Order: sequence, then C-alpha cells, then structure tokens
Amino acid sequence: MLTQILSKDNTGKLRIAFGAFIASLIVPITLYYPNTFMTTVIGKLLFSMVIILSAFRFTTIYQSIKQLLLFYFISFTVGGGLIGIHFLLKKPIILSADGLLEVNNQLGDPVSWLFIMVGFPLVWIFTKRQMDKHAIEKIRYDQLCPVVIHLNGESYSTTGYIDSGNQLVDPISKQPVIICDEEYIKQWFSVEEWGLIKQCYLDLNFDRLPKRWENKIKIVPYQGVEGKSSFLIAVRPDQLIIYYNQKKIMTTKVLIGIQFARLTKDRSYHCLIQPQIIKLSTVESA
Repeated sequence: MLTQILSKDNTGKLRIAFGAFIASLIVPITLYYPNTFMTTVIGKLLFSMVIILSAFRFTTIYQSIKQLLLFYFISFTVGGGLIGIHFLLKKPIILSADGLLEVNNQLGDPVSWLFIMVGFPLVWIFTKRQMDKHAIEKIRYDQLCPVVIHLNGESYSTTGYIDSGNQLVDPISKQPVIICDEEYIKQWFSVEEWGLIKQCYLDLNFDRLPKRWENKIKIVPYQGVEGKSSFLIAVRPDQLIIYYNQKKIMTTKVLIGIQFARLTKDRSYHCLIQPQIIKLSTVESA
C-alpha cells in the first residue's frame, strides 16, 4: 500500500492484497526449502518482480521498475528503522551473575509483532514527513539566487527568493517592487536614520524622513491577501543585479519595499523577488 501511494497507482485493494499474499509465501519457502534458488540474491530479486507484477497492473517497463525500486526503498527504510529502534532499546552491556560486565551479543533476538505494529506506523510517519519536507525544501532552494543591490554609492549582496506570489507593482510608476527585510536593508542607513524611518512607518508621519533619503524614498500602497489596504516604505536603488540560471539580470526600474522584520526564521534569504523582473530586465551572461 505504501508503494502504491508513492507511485500514485490506482490499483484496487483486492489486487494489492493478492500481491501481499504472494509476498508472504517467501516465509514457508525459506523455512521448508532453505537451500532453494529462491533464497539467493538473484532469486529474491526475481521474486520481488513477481510481487510487483502480482500487486500492480503492468503499464510500462519504466513504471514497473519504479514500483520495484520504491518497494525496496520502503522495505529498507521502514524495516531498517524498526530494527534500529529495536536494538537501540536493548541493553548492549549487561551485568552477569558473577558481577562482571559483558556484551549482550544477541543479534538474533526476535522482534515482537506488537513492536512491529506500534513501530511501523511511527517509522513510516517520520519517514514520510522527512520526505515531504525534503521535497518542499528542494522546491524552495531551486528558487534561490544571489542578489546585489547598488544604492547611494554602496553595494551589498544577499540571497533572494523568486516568489511567484509577489506581484506587487507601484500603481503610479508601474515598476515592480521587491521586498527586503530589515536585517539586510538597514546596512545602507545609519542607526539614527533607520530609527527615523522606522518611526515614520509606525506613526505615519513622513515629515521626519532623513533629508539624505527624501529623494530616494517612496510610499507604495498595496492591498493584502485579506483585502486590507496598507502601504510600504520603498527605496529606489541605483541598480539591482540578479544572478539566475547562469545569467546576470540587471535593472534600474525597480523599487525595494522595506519589511521591518525577518522574512525567514532560518535567514536563508533576505529578499523576495518579483518574477516580472526576471522576464523583463536586461540579461547578460554571468
């Protein structure tokens, strides 16, 4: 059933049960015919193929091989996890009757059915969560790219995230807006300037903006996901450079919205890139 879930196959439960019955035949075969061809490595591989063909409908060779590999992956992952937990809970060193310490080398110690019934779903849930998390992280890190911002004669680099959900555009200039967090963007400001800008955002009093930044700062209104209207304090950079797919993307027609907080807990990126920038900006070979 776990192989069916991972391979996204729609075979009926009756056939899956038949495949499980075929798989269980390895026990009497091994017990009554210990020296048979079925107990060899090649024999076990062939028997595994029979199990897959019994449990699932044959569509293509590729699909059958994929199901066979998933079958082994699940067996090794879950079975190995159960054995690992089993021997983790065992005492490797015991006290003998004469008071001496000795190694408890009971490698053939049987695993109880109760332990399997309790441990199997726990190991599977843990494995599935780790696999799902890895898939999500892979998607996320495929969308990360180096970013360099030039502003007021200073340049700083960071990691940006291409956010398909960020479609923010300044309604007046029609320029795309990227979002940078406090940790990254405040490098261009003095402590006093940053305090004034943050206070202007909280008090909605923009008369107190630092004079050095009056021509660079702009207010960008936007509507959030919940439908509420709000605004961003944005700065106009001299240039934005994005290194994406071995290409150097440069633009000056962009605004940088300031978020007065972190974008991520793990600090894996500090900038949300508007996808429109990737499509419309000047591209050069990196």
